[in-house]
Amino acid sequence: MGKKILIGIVVVFIVMQFIQPAKNTSNEIPRTDFIVMNTPPSEVATILKTSCYDCHSNNTNYPWYGSVAPVSYILANHVNDGKKHLDFSRWGTYNQRQKEHILEEIREEVEERHMPLTSYINMHEEAAMTNDEIKTIIDWIDTSLSMTKLYNEPVQ
Repeated sequence: MGKKILIGIVVVFIVMQFIQPAKNTSNEIPRTDFIVMNTPPSEVATILKTSCYDCHSNNTNYPWYGSVAPVSYILANHVNDGKKHLDFSRWGTYNQRQKEHILEEIREEVEERHMPLTSYINMHEEAAMTNDEIKTIIDWIDTSLSMTKLYNEPVQ
């Protein structure tokens, strides 16, 4: 009985290797991409690409184990969920109010260290933001938001 269960588990594991979820990769960076549209300082762009873009854009960099089921399914779920909250590749499709709200949310999530997720950092140490990087992101967002609000104020 136990041997049959073990064989069944091994067969399911092998079959899972041939039925993989779609990869979240693209060969192009769309014109609607956050970095393309906002041209942040290179330091900000680097932090975002390293700490955010894998789960929040169309260009996930998969680790070697990202093609091994069941990990591939877990990663696909994380990326799909992340993109539901924010997709940097679709930045240009958001309206101004959405963009401001998203920037405020990014600021809050980064400042409170809710993003990047601890589970992601555990496997990708380079994604962990230092205190200086957090300050860099927050300062840039604050400046961007103040400029946006100034730009959108009605002329009297």
